[in-house]
Amino acid sequence: MPIEPRSSQPPSGPLPRRDHLLVSTRRPHGAAGTPVLDVVVPVHNEQDDLEPCVRRLHGHLARTFPYPFRVTIADNASTDATGSIGSRLSRELDAVVYTRLDRKGRGRALRTVWSTSAAPVLAYMDVDLSTDLNALLPLVAPLISGHSDLAIGTRLSRTARVVRGPKREAVSRAYNLILRGSLQARFSDAQCGFKAIRGDVARRLLPLVEDTGWFFDTELLVLAERAGLRIHEVPVDWVDDPDSSVDIRATAIEDLRGVWRVGRALAAGTLPLDRLARPFGDDPRDQRVAGVPRGLARQLLGFCVVGALSTLFYLLLYSLFRTGVSAQTANAFALLVSAVANTAANRRLTFGVRGRTRAVRHQAQGLVVFGIGLALTSGSLAALDAADPRHTHGTELAVLIVANLAATVLRFLLLRAWVFPDRRARQAHPAPDAPAAPAHRAAGPAAAGRETCPTDRQETIR
Repeated sequence: MPIEPRSSQPPSGPLPRRDHLLVSTRRPHGAAGTPVLDVVVPVHNEQDDLEPCVRRLHGHLARTFPYPFRVTIADNASTDATGSIGSRLSRELDAVVYTRLDRKGRGRALRTVWSTSAAPVLAYMDVDLSTDLNALLPLVAPLISGHSDLAIGTRLSRTARVVRGPKREAVSRAYNLILRGSLQARFSDAQCGFKAIRGDVARRLLPLVEDTGWFFDTELLVLAERAGLRIHEVPVDWVDDPDSSVDIRATAIEDLRGVWRVGRALAAGTLPLDRLARPFGDDPRDQRVAGVPRGLARQLLGFCVVGALSTLFYLLLYSLFRTGVSAQTANAFALLVSAVANTAANRRLTFGVRGRTRAVRHQAQGLVVFGIGLALTSGSLAALDAADPRHTHGTELAVLIVANLAATVLRFLLLRAWVFPDRRARQAHPAPDAPAAPAHRAAGPAAAGRETCPTDRQETIR
């Protein structure tokens, strides 16, 4: 029978606290009720592998999994006997559901089934079952306990035991190096077909994922990581399927296009990642500890790195401008250009402000801070001219370095307290009469177009 799709409008506001799931004692697997785990097996023309995969998976869960579960066969537009086999399995085995979509795409199949599932933990695995099923419980346990938001199997851990050919090994490692270099991804294995996610996180994250093919789970992981969600990794035992029907060349091209699209969106700040934030107090770093200002150490380190690079940039610009104009004019131009770059870098790297919200205001406030720095450095140059009219260029640079050090301390204090104040405490204790703004409103018009994602037409047999 058809499943009624849930509302495509994601809930507004931050994610709820990540608590241990409240689950009842074990019930018969065919009993009515919501399963704790919904394992999706996306398939396309897999008539040979589907039945042994589902029977093995179902038997393993029935023997070892301590909570009610469901196995969902997500058939995305198969043209062979996959549909009839899936329908028969759903009739013969308790807690097995067959769903057919009229369009192809692994990402589309996962999005459609996950969006309609009421299970608090959602997972998927490839139909070839290359991953040892003993890793399934360790995969979902951190999600049930409330420790993590997503979980992935990794074949690239030192403790993973993997059997596969050199070609696939090289492609997998090269792809993950590309993700680390271009998108600063820290998870180790994006392509392993063995992943899980909490249902509340999926309902917020899925509308932001555009890909419907093989890049779907990579995009899901990148956005989750950039939003600060916790990703748990499980080393797996994995044996390559030599008969895999995946077109490596076409998949690689699709993945590279996805990397370019997501990287461009992250650089432009058009992704409303603040919608995935956890509430204040869920992260232990939100807690106030006596004698430890929150975030000060990290901000100081980031500010020093940005400041050192900005100083080198400023001195280079000053030396360049000084060849054609006076010292005061060169100082003003060099300080202005470096100040704009410094504010942008500190905004993103030091104080963790993403997106375009308040960007113009921050730059305006940064220019006020620039004015203070200009006054200090210009005053120092004027004092040097009065004391020694015949000073050398090296003396000018030395005086400017000392003046910039003094201005740097003041700049950090102003940036931390005035330009980029910590607003989390205000959000944790809003004014009693101030209504909370919906997250989609704060996300801006660029995000509004992705608020809803159409649910593909599907037929489901229980």
